[in-house]
Amino acid sequence: MQDVSTNQLFLADEEATLAVAKVLASALQPNSCVHLRGQLGSGKTTLARGMLRALGYSGAVKSPTYTLVESYHLAQFTLHHFDLYRLSDPEELELLGMRDYFDAQAACLIEWPERGAALLPPADIIFELQVAEKSRYLVYHSQSATGERLVAALRNY
Repeated sequence: MQDVSTNQLFLADEEATLAVAKVLASALQPNSCVHLRGQLGSGKTTLARGMLRALGYSGAVKSPTYTLVESYHLAQFTLHHFDLYRLSDPEELELLGMRDYFDAQAACLIEWPERGAALLPPADIIFELQVAEKSRYLVYHSQSATGERLVAALRNY
């Protein structure tokens, strides 16, 4: 159920999160940058895993908390999933070769983008997962035309 005025969706459980992820995956394109925000355990990695499954990836999807990035080579494009939680300094992204991941042939999902500060490209859309007892709210803000395509997909959810 969507509330258009506040750009948020109620996610009753993990199944609802995975259903939204499937909708988002259908609209995700190469050269997209998606920021995922929320406290620990809010469902950021669940959303990313759901998107990967919907895009046809059948292998293990793990949180890149320790590796900082996991890359998935899909039929449509490559998806890079970042988790910057353990980043102690945004300059570490330069050592990681961060700029090489952002190209026209790849989409990027970035958990904890605030830890990467100004070294990250601007988000096309920002998703924030907010915990409400055993459920979640997905609050989102489009930042570009690419982000608007993702918002349009959510309107059909």
